[in-house]
Amino acid sequence: MSGEHASERLIGRYAGGEAGIPGDEVWALEVHLDACAVCRGRLSAVVREQDAAVGSLVEGVWSELEPLLGAHAPVPRPRKRLGWLSTWASPVMVPWLVMTVVVTLLAVVCDRLTGRPDDGVSVVQLLAPVLPVLGVAASWARGLDPAYELTAAAPRAGLHLVLRRTASVLAVVIPALLVAGWSTGATAAQWLLPCLAFTTGTLALGGLVGVTRAAVALVVVWAAVIVAPALALSRTSFALQPGVLPGWAAGFLLGAVVVAVRRDAYARLGAHH
Repeated sequence: MSGEHASERLIGRYAGGEAGIPGDEVWALEVHLDACAVCRGRLSAVVREQDAAVGSLVEGVWSELEPLLGAHAPVPRPRKRLGWLSTWASPVMVPWLVMTVVVTLLAVVCDRLTGRPDDGVSVVQLLAPVLPVLGVAASWARGLDPAYELTAAAPRAGLHLVLRRTASVLAVVIPALLVAGWSTGATAAQWLLPCLAFTTGTLALGGLVGVTRAAVALVVVWAAVIVAPALALSRTSFALQPGVLPGWAAGFLLGAVVVAVRRDAYARLGAHH
């Protein structure tokens, strides 16, 4: 993209169906074409030049449709009610977010009932790192979202939408955990950094094996390596000790860097699995 319009080179590559165009450039061009009649006309001209048969077909179809378009009254646009919300969240996320809040409340109840000592097990701290993970997976899961095909075909269906839906999950999970941590005495840093590290780790691994598969794998590993031993020994896991917090911060930053470097991977169908 250059200036206010797409470059001739990019339009030519796009019209020719070139496979080597970076995903972010394709998204930007398609979004621009949706709003720019000038560039749509330039694209149409390039298509006609590259393939005369296609150009002839388009002109023939248009010549038949144009007289009919003026004979029908335009369909009124429906009023937009929170239309912006659909770009941040999916209806399939709602049950998972409700479940997350309920699980957080149950963790608080468990901590209250057990009256754990200072060096005991905090259920809130044990569950906090993995609570947003399943919500993120549900927001980008091929088998759970009935509108998956429409989402996958959208011009900004890659990292742009993944990050928006991840932010919507964290916007629900983090306030719930703040309240839970305050009510049980759990230090915010001891659950917040692992929570963020697991979220970026899920996205980073999701670019390789799919977000849902990455979420399930990380939850299983956390349950087996951290949660089960902590509950069995009635002792806070080493992974949640204050001295390990720099490691969680490094994990968060590493995951964010991997997501940024591999941003094109989220436009591939494998990332939806």
